Amino acid sequence: MITYLLFRFFVFIFKITPFWLLYLQSDIVYFFMYHVFGYRKEVVWNNLKNSFPDKSDTELKKITKGFYTNLSDITVESIKGFSMSKKTLLKRYKVLNAEIVDKYYEKNKSVIAVASHYANWEWGVLCLSLQFKHKSVGLYKPLSNKYIDNYMRESRAAWGMNLLSIRDTSKYIEKENTEPSIYFMISDQSPSNVDRAHWVDFLNQDTACLHGVESYAKKFDLPVVYGHVSRVKRGYYEFTVSLIEPSPKETADGEITKAYMKILEDNILLKPENWLWSHKRWKKKRSI
Repeated sequence: MITYLLFRFFVFIFKITPFWLLYLQSDIVYFFMYHVFGYRKEVVWNNLKNSFPDKSDTELKKITKGFYTNLSDITVESIKGFSMSKKTLLKRYKVLNAEIVDKYYEKNKSVIAVASHYANWEWGVLCLSLQFKHKSVGLYKPLSNKYIDNYMRESRAAWGMNLLSIRDTSKYIEKENTEPSIYFMISDQSPSNVDRAHWVDFLNQDTACLHGVESYAKKFDLPVVYGHVSRVKRGYYEFTVSLIEPSPKETADGEITKAYMKILEDNILLKPENWLWSHKRWKKKRSI
């Protein structure tokens, strides 16, 4: 309960914080995160070193600093998002080509939208439901703090984003698909079950990938789209949709996962500092 009350206190403080001050706070968070505490610096450095073996230490250090700037902005923006108005958020987070998804709504067809921990994904959880015609369902892993978890679920639902535990995905799609839905999945984490993982060459490394997106897409024949988030300028983002696979049941095993990871890799190569390098992405190794 103490953690929840502290969380709500920060939500209130950030509610009355203007954006110019918000980003001053982000700069302070960056200073402490990077220079004082060195938050997961070793993890970040090793991930970058292994992903970009041809880059010099000077280049990698520049990306590292950019990553911590990005992470600091996301941190304060995420808290600010709980109290932002719909008008403000829609001004700052725009879907550029919703028609790619909306055409499936007209056909009464549900879709899977796969995204990643790139730039600001948190504001997307809030406002993407306002920019697509489908019923929005966000798949997530419930938080250990039930008070914060309930608050997040209720606040997201107020904007039209229905959070669903990843443990209930298959059951929900089978029994609750009474209207065309868009299932948002962030799928660039390291899988817990290596035996069920799809393996791809990603950023110069043998990488285990979550099987969920491909499994659900093929089982229920749901078209798969990718949502790329780009930072236009500080505090402003664009969400661009691209079609990964219109007919999942016709694909070979691993084909959808490979296509998703290729798009993600291409986006990371453009602006590597915007990806979540502090995640232990490559902790899982292929069993021999």
